[in-house]
Amino acid sequence: MNPTQDAQNLKKMKRNSKIGKEIVAAIKKGGPNPSSNTTLSAILEKARELDVPREILERNIKRASEKGQDTYTEKVYEVYGFGGVGMVVEVLTDKITRSVADIRNVVKDCGAKLADPGSVTFRFRQARVVNIKVTDADKDQLLTVALDAGADDVLEPNFDDDDSEEEAERFYKIVTTSENYPVLLSKLQEEGLKFETDNGYELVPLNPIEVDDEAVELNKELVSNLLELDDVDAVYTDQK
Repeated sequence: MNPTQDAQNLKKMKRNSKIGKEIVAAIKKGGPNPSSNTTLSAILEKARELDVPREILERNIKRASEKGQDTYTEKVYEVYGFGGVGMVVEVLTDKITRSVADIRNVVKDCGAKLADPGSVTFRFRQARVVNIKVTDADKDQLLTVALDAGADDVLEPNFDDDDSEEEAERFYKIVTTSENYPVLLSKLQEEGLKFETDNGYELVPLNPIEVDDEAVELNKELVSNLLELDDVDAVYTDQK
């Protein structure tokens, strides 16, 4: 399996893990009945849209009622990477002291630096994102569909080499607003294009930064090490 495929599998695993933790938090707060717990109902609906395996949902519904299982708290950590790149680390944890210690250790070991709250997040905006494999769509067709659907932007993946196997796992990202998201999905379905939805939103950099090859590799290692932490659900960077 190539590194890009590994990254996509990790992203899906993290997404499923986050939904599992959201289920636990929702049940802890509002009970296990989706009919009376609107937050839980919305999470389960999102899980169905994202095709999260049923066993993951059932396991976390059961886990929410176990003794000693704490609820989960959302936290955001900001990091200065390499070459001027900023990173936002999203965490959903049942032990805040553990998560901050683990993140601090990874950042320190990689030679990066934790940033003060608000130092990096202003570089991003929340948006809805649809991911489409480069092998599943023609670029010009995709731009036309996105424009017709009122999308904000189409972000192209970086092509660092001519490896066709890796190309099969690279994605275009169509960026749009929450209000316009259903319109975009409907348009893509009409055109018969295969796509992957986001997990409610993604953070999109306002002004992506281009860095040299050394910084690219250092940032890649830092992101990879952060994503290996169980508490970390997503890492966003403004690297181009």
